[in-house]
Amino acid sequence: MNLEKVIVKRDNKTIYRDGDLKIKVFDECYTKAEVLNEALNQARVEETGLNVPAIVGIECVDGKWAIVSEYITGKTLKQLLEENPDKEDEYVELMVNLHIDIFNQPCRIMNRLSDKLSGKIMESDLDAITRFDMHRKIVEMPTRTKICHGDFTPSNITVAEDGKVYIIDWSHAAQGNASADVVRTCLLLRLSGREEMAKKYFDLYCEKNGADRDYAKRWFPIVAAALSTDATGEDKKKLLGWIEKSDF
Repeated sequence: MNLEKVIVKRDNKTIYRDGDLKIKVFDECYTKAEVLNEALNQARVEETGLNVPAIVGIECVDGKWAIVSEYITGKTLKQLLEENPDKEDEYVELMVNLHIDIFNQPCRIMNRLSDKLSGKIMESDLDAITRFDMHRKIVEMPTRTKICHGDFTPSNITVAEDGKVYIIDWSHAAQGNASADVVRTCLLLRLSGREEMAKKYFDLYCEKNGADRDYAKRWFPIVAAALSTDATGEDKKKLLGWIEKSDF
């Protein structure tokens, strides 16, 4: 296993390319259980038939755990958006269609999204009344078992050289309510500065999937509260402001 060619270095993880393989090495702050859970999520989604890079193996490199998977040669949707800003509407529709495809797949056992949201809110520095209100709202939401990606953004969609589209990075995947995952995508787009794209995304998803807009909007403050836990600086300030809203 060759760890010389670095593709990208992120907080607490480094991704390498070794020929046809991608090696994602996690720093020591990640436990074995966390890394194995991410690999398990991806393997389960791979079994649904969605275009997901195949897991090849799990390795331990100098005391650090690594996931070895198929390397997809191509460009991320984020790169394509930057290169072709005039095609934003086309890329929004591609993303929405992919998201709906994910939701339509049968879901094997995964962690529950409602538990993940509750856990994040519990860890937050929100006041006790707000945390209680968010927990109440989660409990009141209907139970669903859709596959939710958890970080469905342009940077996690790769268009291969042959035109085939792959969905990568399933570390935050869970089973739960599709509208919550759509709202998370919208909020992440907004944080990246793509406010108008986020609005288009929400509108097109509701139109294509026949989603109740008012119901979907009820997830905005919940998801914003959960996202605020790990956010800092201006992003955190924005998310805390969005907790008070149920719309753009």
